Amino acid sequence: MYFFIALHIFTNLRASREKSKFICYSEAKVKPREAGTYEFFLSLRPQKPQRLPPNNTMEILDILKEVEHPAKGDRNIVELGMVDQARMDGNKVVVVLAFPKHRDPLAEYLIGSCKAALIRHLGKGVEILVETIVKEEPKPKKAGLNLGTEEVENIRHIIGVASGKGGVGKSTVAVNLAVALARLGYKVGLADADVYGPSVPKMTQTEGASPEAWQELKENGEEGKEIILPIEKYGVKWMSIGYFAPPEQALIWRGPMACNALKQMILQVRWGELDFLLIDMPPGTGDIHLSLAHDIPMQGAIIVSTPQDIALADVEKGVNMFLNESINKPVYGLVENMAWFTPAELPDHKYYIFGKDGGKKMAEKYGLPLLGQIPLIQSIREGADQGEPAALSDEGAGAYYLDLARTLAGQVG
Repeated sequence: MYFFIALHIFTNLRASREKSKFICYSEAKVKPREAGTYEFFLSLRPQKPQRLPPNNTMEILDILKEVEHPAKGDRNIVELGMVDQARMDGNKVVVVLAFPKHRDPLAEYLIGSCKAALIRHLGKGVEILVETIVKEEPKPKKAGLNLGTEEVENIRHIIGVASGKGGVGKSTVAVNLAVALARLGYKVGLADADVYGPSVPKMTQTEGASPEAWQELKENGEEGKEIILPIEKYGVKWMSIGYFAPPEQALIWRGPMACNALKQMILQVRWGELDFLLIDMPPGTGDIHLSLAHDIPMQGAIIVSTPQDIALADVEKGVNMFLNESINKPVYGLVENMAWFTPAELPDHKYYIFGKDGGKKMAEKYGLPLLGQIPLIQSIREGADQGEPAALSDEGAGAYYLDLARTLAGQVG
């Protein structure tokens, strides 16, 4: 049976001890040989020299580079920016680790690893304190679209067609007005900004059309912005989000996403030289309208409404939105749609299904021109469903849109 007796034997060989940095002691193994006699084995073991505490932060950081985060691809905590502070305070090393708002499940492991690394290098003679703080990670900045207005600089008039109320026939008026202006000899484009319910492809029989696109190259050879070519039909250049999504697909977009899509559909399209760019705006007074007013050089707007009081209540909000100081865009006038109903067999009769002169009265209230009154005619609905706008004809419903186009052109100059 073995047993150990540790005896510290301090020698007088100080000079030798100082040179070798040994602290000598004996470890005696005592083994019984015969009754009453023992055999002693004496050995000397050196003690590692005590390292002095670090005198700068860089030395502490070098030690902490040994601590790797298992969940971060084994990158060390210094590289990850988790060491908020590392300092020497007398005979004490203080390390402060920064963790995000949501507690790292490996926090305790990393704290223990820091202490172990420091003890391994500095020894137990140095007091080690590892503290933690909560530090929110900066939110990454979203890259903006960085779109300029180069593609719309050769457009004389950019005019919004708005309503403030859905279901008043705004898109029908916008499409027919664009065709009527083109028939009068103007160069015209229309951007379907009603991104949640794009109807231009259906109303122009261009469903399934796919606009061409290409990447521009800068002078230094780097890639520039993507350019989109509009669809051309009936003498008008058309652009709609409906060309990029199946007709049955619901566009479930938040405001910022819809605004970005809208800006791309206007500012990345190679419109060329135009006299008029009409923007078919969505109903309401929300983000898209503000984006149009602030990010796109829209000159002004026309308002579409029915004579019905319910519609006019929301349309009035649309008028006030453009007149508000934060937007301050002129309203060129009001179009009263579905002003009356005249059956084909009774052309001289007018039936005021939605009320009489409601749009006219609204225009007078705000001192706006009444640009036109469009009756409720079956051929307008049929033309929209078939993709053949009523404004293609000189007679019947087409005459009303041609008159509207002449009035608007005279109004904006």
